[in-house]
Amino acid sequence: MRIDDLNGKAALVTGSSTGIGAAVARGFGAQGMMVAVHGNSNMAQAEAVAAEVEQAGGRAIVLKGDVRDMATCARLVQEAHAAFGRLDVLVNNAGGVVERKPLKDVDDDLYRRIVELNAQSVFACSRAVLPIMEAAGGGSIISTTSLAARNGGGSRSTLYAASKAFMSTFTRGLAKEVARHNIRVNAVAPGVIGKPNKEKSTPTHQLEASLKLTPMRRMGTVEECVGAYLYFASEGLSSFVTGQVLEVNGGLLMP
Repeated sequence: MRIDDLNGKAALVTGSSTGIGAAVARGFGAQGMMVAVHGNSNMAQAEAVAAEVEQAGGRAIVLKGDVRDMATCARLVQEAHAAFGRLDVLVNNAGGVVERKPLKDVDDDLYRRIVELNAQSVFACSRAVLPIMEAAGGGSIISTTSLAARNGGGSRSTLYAASKAFMSTFTRGLAKEVARHNIRVNAVAPGVIGKPNKEKSTPTHQLEASLKLTPMRRMGTVEECVGAYLYFASEGLSSFVTGQVLEVNGGLLMP
């Protein structure tokens, strides 16, 4: 499906070398968008995703940086804007469980790594893009939160769930703050999605239990998440939608 108003627009998708972020970057490319593909530890894969964006009909650049650092977040936004001359969409997608541990065993370093990756990066990237979007007369910020933000997460992932809950609440608060500038702020909350290292990051018994509770009785795919991001990115499709968290979970949670 072609979404005409996305053609020629520019987006930065953090954490887009793999998984949902990579699928979103490819989806934007198929709409004729300019996409800044971001990676950090896997730049070869980021380059491959950028090539796929261009094969799909878009334009791509590759940016490298650790989004746990706030100065890096600002740099990524500025580099994307400089490369394209505009920045219409920011997708705060970088994130992860990092490491599963009981809270009593979480040291200060692990706490920082989880919170900086999943919460602080969303704040820093969003703060950096706001002046650009205000000057342009509008834009769309989309963050990847999680089902864990509502249910507290799975085994030994309390801080991950809490950091995603921050993201969901941040989305609603920022949406109110910047609506007058025609900047829409929304989030996508995937459920159990099959993506690289899913089996490594989530215990098998937990995956099986979640699938039994999912009415569709299967994991979703990263491609099945893309439509939600296209919807929020498109002014034509969602011009009166802001402060929303769209659940993509096969019915596992129906808030």
